[in-house]
Amino acid sequence: MRNRQLPFRTCGTIVVHVTHFRISEAANLLDVSDDTVRRWVGDGVLQTSLDRAGRQVVDGAELAAQAKRLAGEAADGDPVRRSARNRFTGLVTSVEIDGLMAQVELQSGPHRVVSLMSAEAARELALEVGSKATAVIKATMVVVETERESTP
Repeated sequence: MRNRQLPFRTCGTIVVHVTHFRISEAANLLDVSDDTVRRWVGDGVLQTSLDRAGRQVVDGAELAAQAKRLAGEAADGDPVRRSARNRFTGLVTSVEIDGLMAQVELQSGPHRVVSLMSAEAARELALEVGSKATAVIKATMVVVETERESTP
């Protein structure tokens, strides 16, 4: 996925590069359908502008704010408070138990999460292919990658 970049916006003497995403890209980033994003636009939840090609685009900062709102709504119904904020609910796609250890793979939307745990824990959780599970991740280091901008 390539983010769309519209002209620079100036703020005093600081130049700010504004990132925009097409409706389909925004939907993919928020893990919702294109129709859901269009509905949010129609309801005034998200504002759009037109890019140079005349396509509707959503400002990256506004999209980030919506992502935070969605994450907050998802966490509001949970009676348990946690320090770990990275939660991926999905389907177990593989469980391999070998001796004392188990490797469990979980598919959460486009994200694949692999966990190594004790075989005992995997059995106690009754993890099997097709069961629903949530991976809760707390890490001291996370690597973030972005696509390189192409130079003309």
